[in-house]
Amino acid sequence: MSETRRKFEQDFKEGAVRLVRETGKPIAQVARELGIHDGTLGNWVNADRRCRDKGNGGLGEDERAELVRLRRENAELRMRCDVLKRSMALWVTDAVGGR
Repeated sequence: MSETRRKFEQDFKEGAVRLVRETGKPIAQVARELGIHDGTLGNWVNADRRCRDKGNGGLGEDERAELVRLRRENAELRMRCDVLKRSMALWVTDAVGGR
C-alpha cells in the first residue's frame, strides 16, 4: 500500500526547530508534543544546525555540492587543455619536419 506523506509549512518547521533549540528539550519529546515523527524533526534540526554552522566559516550543503561540481569540471578542462597542448605540439613538429 502507498504511504501518504504529510506536508508541513515552513513556519511550522522553523517553530519546531526553535522549540528544540531554545527550550533544550530532547527532539523526541518535542516531536511527541507536536505529533510528528522524531526522525522528521531530527532532520529539520540537523539541517538548521548545518545552516547555522555555515556562518562560522564552514561550507553549506549547496556550497559543498557546487565545490564538487567545479572540481570535476576543472579536472575535465585541465585534461582537455593537456590534450590540446599535446596535439598542437605534434602538429607543429609535423609541420616543421615536413618542410
